[in-house]
Amino acid sequence: MKPTLTLFLLLLASMSYAQKKPLDHSVYDSWQSIGSKSLSNNGQWAAYALMEQEGDAKTYFNHTLNRTQKEIPRADLVKFSNSSKYAAFLIKPTFQQTRQEKIKKKKPEEMTKDSLGILNLGTLTVTKVARVKSYKIPEQGADLIAYQLEKAVDTTKAAKAAAAAKKGAEEGTDLVFKNLNTGIERSFKLVTSYAFSKNGQQLVMACSGPTGVILLNTTKGTIKTLVSKKGNYKDFVFDEENEHIAFLGESSPEKQEVKEYFVYYNSPSLDTAQVLVETDFPGMPAKWAVSGDGKLTFNKAGDKLYFGIAPIKTAKDTTLIDFEHAKLDIWGYKDDYLQPMQIKNAEKEGKRSYLTNIDIFNSDPRIVPLTDLKLPEASIINDGDSEFVLASTDYGNRISSQWSGVAGRDYYLVNVKSGQRKKIIESLYGYATASPGGKYILYYNKKDGIWYTYGVTTGKVTALNKGISEKFAEEDNDVPDDPSAYGVAAWTEDDDAVLLYDRYDIWAFTPDGKATPKNVTNGYGRANNITFRYNKLDPEQRFLLKRSTIILSAFNNVTKENGFFQKNGIDPKNPELLVMGPFKYSTLTKAKEVDRYLFDKGNYVQSPNVFSTVDFKTEVKLSATNPQQQNYNWGTAELVKWNTPKGFKAEGILYKPENFDPNKKYPMIVYFYEKLSDGLYNYQAPAPTPSRLNIPYFVSNGYLVFAPDISYETGYPGKSAMEFINSGVEQLKKNNWVEGTKVGLQGQSWGGYQVAFLITQTNMYAAAWAGAPVANMTSAYGGIRWESGMNRQFQYEKTQSRIGATLWEKPELYIENSPLFFLPKVNTPIAIMANDADGAVPWYQGIELFTGLKRLGKPSWLLNYNNEAHNLMLRQNRKDIQIRQQQFFDYYLKGAKAPVWMVGGISATEKGNTWGFDLTNEKP
Repeated sequence: MKPTLTLFLLLLASMSYAQKKPLDHSVYDSWQSIGSKSLSNNGQWAAYALMEQEGDAKTYFNHTLNRTQKEIPRADLVKFSNSSKYAAFLIKPTFQQTRQEKIKKKKPEEMTKDSLGILNLGTLTVTKVARVKSYKIPEQGADLIAYQLEKAVDTTKAAKAAAAAKKGAEEGTDLVFKNLNTGIERSFKLVTSYAFSKNGQQLVMACSGPTGVILLNTTKGTIKTLVSKKGNYKDFVFDEENEHIAFLGESSPEKQEVKEYFVYYNSPSLDTAQVLVETDFPGMPAKWAVSGDGKLTFNKAGDKLYFGIAPIKTAKDTTLIDFEHAKLDIWGYKDDYLQPMQIKNAEKEGKRSYLTNIDIFNSDPRIVPLTDLKLPEASIINDGDSEFVLASTDYGNRISSQWSGVAGRDYYLVNVKSGQRKKIIESLYGYATASPGGKYILYYNKKDGIWYTYGVTTGKVTALNKGISEKFAEEDNDVPDDPSAYGVAAWTEDDDAVLLYDRYDIWAFTPDGKATPKNVTNGYGRANNITFRYNKLDPEQRFLLKRSTIILSAFNNVTKENGFFQKNGIDPKNPELLVMGPFKYSTLTKAKEVDRYLFDKGNYVQSPNVFSTVDFKTEVKLSATNPQQQNYNWGTAELVKWNTPKGFKAEGILYKPENFDPNKKYPMIVYFYEKLSDGLYNYQAPAPTPSRLNIPYFVSNGYLVFAPDISYETGYPGKSAMEFINSGVEQLKKNNWVEGTKVGLQGQSWGGYQVAFLITQTNMYAAAWAGAPVANMTSAYGGIRWESGMNRQFQYEKTQSRIGATLWEKPELYIENSPLFFLPKVNTPIAIMANDADGAVPWYQGIELFTGLKRLGKPSWLLNYNNEAHNLMLRQNRKDIQIRQQQFFDYYLKGAKAPVWMVGGISATEKGNTWGFDLTNEKP
C-alpha cells in the first residue's frame, strides 16, 4: 500500500471516530435487549422479544426457512399451538398509557388491561380480544385455546359499595373456549380458575357461582358437573391418561378464617367428583388436615395421588384488644433459628405442607403421611411410581447454620405404602437426589469431595470417584469452606450410568461401581483448557440415550471464547467442534420435532442478536438490535495478564474507548468483585445499573476501565485484594497512555468493602466509590442479613469474607481486615452508597465508615437511597446514581467542575426540591 493511501485511510478512520458521539444519560431507555425466545414444534417459526429498558417491547415471528417476518408490538407470553399453525400472546398496554394512569392514581381495576392476540401463522393475520386476564393452550392435541376475560368495570356508587362488601372474596369472570381451526367458541360465566388436560381433550373450570366445578369434553362438547356447591376450588391436575382429575376445594363459610380443604377426585366412571380425602380421614394425624397450599401430583401409573397436609391453624382470638397486649420477640438460645429468620420465613412456613399420599383404588383407603414437622422435606421418585420417596431434614443441626451457613442433613427412604422410614445418610454436608428410575440415591459429600450412590434395593454404598486423580469439586475454591461439586450432567436410560462433571470434562460412572469410570469427553477438555457442559434440550427428557447425539456448551478458560461441540453417544471419544469464537452464547432452544436451534450471541462490541441454525455450521441472523450503537463512540474489551508480587498468575479485562489513541493519556477506573475475566465477551448495554460501574458509559466518555480478577488467601481478604488489584494497576501504568495520577476505584458490596480497604493502605488512587461496604468486621460479624434473617457469622467463617475463624479465635484478623481501624491513613476522596433498607450489608456499616472519615475531615459523601435495597431497585434511583457517579469521577479524574451536591450537600429542608446536579466553580 502506498504511503499516501495509508495516510488517507487513517484520516478517514479518524474522521469516522470523530463523528461518533459519546454516550450520555439519555440513551438508556430505548436500548434493547433480547427477551424470551421460543420455536414452534416443527421448527419453522421462531418468536423472540426485543425489550426496551423503559418503553414498549416488540415481539417478532420469523419463518426460519423463507425469512418471512411479522412484528407484534408489546406482545408477551408467547405460546405456539401444538400443530405449529398458531401462536397466542398477551398484548400489554403502552408504557406511556400505563405511566399516565399511574400519574392519575387510577385504581388497579381501572387501569388499561392486556389484550389477547392470536396469530394465524399461515396467513399472518392477528385476531385480538380486549381485556384478557390470562389464556391457556394445551400442550398436545388439537388447536384449542381458553382465555379468561377481565371483570367489567362499573364506576357507579352502587357498584363500588357492592365491591367493597365483597372485598376478599374471589369473583369469577367470563371464560371463552375456542377451536382455532373452526372458529367455534363457547363462553362460561363466573370462572375463577381453569386447566386443560395435557392432550387438550378436557377443560376443567372452577366457578364462583353455585355451579362449583364443571368439566368440558372438548371433543364431544359435553359438560359434566363435578361439584355443584359454591366454594373455592383450585389446583387441577390430570393423570397421565388425561382422564382422571384431582383438585383442592373448600366450601367453608366466607367469614371463617381457617378454611377446611378437601381433596376431590373424578374419573370417567363417576358422575360427580368425590371427596377423596377430608379432615377426619383414616391415617390423618390428630389436629392435622388437608393443606390448601399443597401440590397435587398423580404418579405416572395413575393409582396414587400425592398431596399436602398440615397442622390445623389456630384462628385469631377476636376478643383480644390489640392495644392492651405487649408486642415483642423473644430470642432464645435453644431456638433452631434466630427470631429474624423465623419472622422472615413466617409466611412461607405458615403455608408449608407435608407430603402425603393415598392409594386411590385401595378397598380400605387411608392416607400415608410421608413427612412431618421433624422430617419436612421430600421428593417423589420415578414419577411417583417408586415404593419410596426421598425425605430429608436438618432437624437437630439447625443452630450451627448460624456460623456454618448450612446445616448437615439426614436423608431417609420413606415407604409410600406404610410410611416406614429408613435413614440412609446422616449429617450430610452436600446434597442428595434420586436417579430418574429410582434405583439409586446419588449424593455428594463436601467433606471429602466424593460422589456416592446408595442402592435402594441393596442398601450398598458406592464411592464413585474415589481414587481418580481428577477432582470433581471446585479446584480453585478460595473460601474457607469445603468445595462444592461441579455437578451432574445426566443419567442414562434404566439408571445404567450417571454422568458427572469435573472442572473440564464429563465422566460416566456405573452406579454400582462394577465398571471402570469412563471420561466421556476423552480428557479433551482438560488437555485443551475447555470446560464442557451438557445441554438438556428437552425439559421432559428423563434419561440421556447412550447412542444419542449430545450437544455440549464449551468455554475456553484461556481465551475466554465460547461455543458448542457435539458427541455421538457416551463412549470416550473426542467431542466434535461445531462452533467456537469470541462471543457469549445464550442457552439453546430446540424445536420439539426437528433439529433446529435458536440462540442469541454477542460480545462487548456486538449487541446480541437472535440466530437460528440446524447444524451450527451455518446460522441465520433473525434480529438486528441496537442499530443506534454505531452512532456512538463504543469500546473494546481485551484480556490482560500479569504476575503479582508473590508470583501468582493474574488476569483481567481492560476496556478501551473505540477511538483509543495510544498517544493520548487516559484516566482509568478500576472495577472489581471477585473474578470477572470469564465475561470477556459479555455484552454490556449502557444502562442505569443497580450499583455497579456503568462500564460502556465511562469507556465511551474517554475512560479506561480495568476489571482485575482476585484470588484470596484465607484470613487476608484485604491483602489479597491489594496483591491482585494494585499489581494489575501498576502493570497498566507502565503504558504511556495510562494517566497514572488519575486512577479511580469503584466496587459494590464485596467490591465496596475492597474499595474501602484499599484506600486505607495506599494513596495511589485519586478517587473511590464504595457501594454497600463493610467497614468494621468486628461489628458486622454478629449482625443480621435482614433479607434472609440469617446471622452474618457464617459469612466470615466459611464464605465470602474469608476470615476462616470466629471473632474470639482470631480478633486480630477481623481488625486487620477492617477499614475502620485505619481511617487516619486515608487520603483518597470517597463516595459511599449505604441504603437504609439494605438486607445484605447493614447500612450502619456505611455510616461507621462515613462518620469516621467526616470526623477526620476526609473528603467523603454518603448516599442513602431511602427505603432501597442492597442493590438499587427503582429505576429513578439507578438513573440518579449514574449522574452522581459520573460527576464524581469527572471531577477527580478529569478536572471537571464540581456539582452542588459535592460542594455544599443537599439540606433536609431542600430534599425533594433540588438534586444538586448543577455544576459550580467551587471545590468540594
